Amino acid sequence: MPTQRPNVIVFFTDQQRWDTAGCYGGLAGITPHLDAMAARGTRLEHSFTVQPVCGPARSCFQTGRYAAGAKGTGCWRNGIPLREDEPDTLARTFAAAGYRTCYMGKWHLWHEPDDAQPRRWHTAPIPEAARAGYQDWYAANILEFYSEPYGFRVQDAHGVDVRRGGYRVDAQTDVMLEYLRDSARHHQPFFLFNSYLEPHHQNKMYRFYGPEGSRERFKDAWIPEDLRAHPGKGDWEKEWPDYLGCCASLDENLGRLNATLENLGLAENTIVLFTSDHGCHFRLRNSEYKRSCHEASIHVPTVLQGPGFEGGVVVKELVNLLDWPATLLDAAGLKAPASYQGRSVAPLVQAARAGKPAPDWPDDVYVQISESHIGRALRTKKWKYALGAPKAAEDGMGCASRYEEQNLYDLEKDPHEQRNLIQEPSLAGVRDELRKRLRERMEACGEPRAELVPAQA
Repeated sequence: MPTQRPNVIVFFTDQQRWDTAGCYGGLAGITPHLDAMAARGTRLEHSFTVQPVCGPARSCFQTGRYAAGAKGTGCWRNGIPLREDEPDTLARTFAAAGYRTCYMGKWHLWHEPDDAQPRRWHTAPIPEAARAGYQDWYAANILEFYSEPYGFRVQDAHGVDVRRGGYRVDAQTDVMLEYLRDSARHHQPFFLFNSYLEPHHQNKMYRFYGPEGSRERFKDAWIPEDLRAHPGKGDWEKEWPDYLGCCASLDENLGRLNATLENLGLAENTIVLFTSDHGCHFRLRNSEYKRSCHEASIHVPTVLQGPGFEGGVVVKELVNLLDWPATLLDAAGLKAPASYQGRSVAPLVQAARAGKPAPDWPDDVYVQISESHIGRALRTKKWKYALGAPKAAEDGMGCASRYEEQNLYDLEKDPHEQRNLIQEPSLAGVRDELRKRLRERMEACGEPRAELVPAQA
């Protein structure tokens, strides 16, 4: 049996909906490797982001804290850098326990202050002080501006370009596997965070970009009900095949990762977390892709494998992105910093494996929404409840003095969120209870006390 602490790998995708995966009921047939990983590991049935936008979600993962509020990271929108003096980042916590730490791919947590060249922060080298304590480095701040769908390009820890040809997901995985082969020759445990851009849309191309042939390969693929119910709305009809192509490529490369771990003799003592920063609604809910309270925006696939997560376990409790930093540290035998606002899911895994009732666990998930608008949402197993702030009430720091009720969905009767019940008179008591619970979550994050205005029936 292994005697040293386990290695830890995060396989982090960008903008991937939970229902792209077969193990979550998706019928596109594109995730055989993730499905196999779920069958031998642990799948989190109800896993959600706490910030459905790229930079803020990443700040939450790296620090274990919400983005907005007095206790938050401050990175409540894209373009706000993670503070260089953050003491308890994941990388610093792992490194303090003797781990070698490495970051690869999309960073999205740096911004050069007083930049005379607009958007230079997309492509300029990221200073060592802005890397949250990661020692080894193969990354770019905004990956789609520094590389191309065919042609991976990042910078190493010395600011030197690292380039690989081929489709970007394949090429980035090549770099990861090279790192693993080198790590296998040493006796030091490693923490590797590999952050892909895909299936995120290519900003400067205004489209999703799967491997060549994706549009033909997936032109007749299964379509989720929330999209299929709205023909001609949003851009899903044009973009869904390429989006699936991206997800299929990620799954193929997850298979490459697991095969390499087996070949190197690392599989038995390596924890792998597969998850995403947020989902994608294809401009159905607003004018862009994810900044909303809806399942398509916040529900993400999450699967763990390795020591402590074996056996095909399915966890039914509601969990969120802030639980992953605490979980990974716990699985490595390390204590999460006191500042972390999530909890390790290990007790949930143990209870599910034993067929016992789950231990005390929150029965809702709190989501901060920012950038396109300032909003707050609460998700229980039955209800989705969301409020938005008028522009005049925003404080410029991701919070607001006034929020108005905007959305209420009965997820048991309406899982695809087609009927907004926020003005349903018979549900006034439900809204009162959810409003109270939401306020408690907001104030626990150190958010200023705000007026929460009921919807008019």
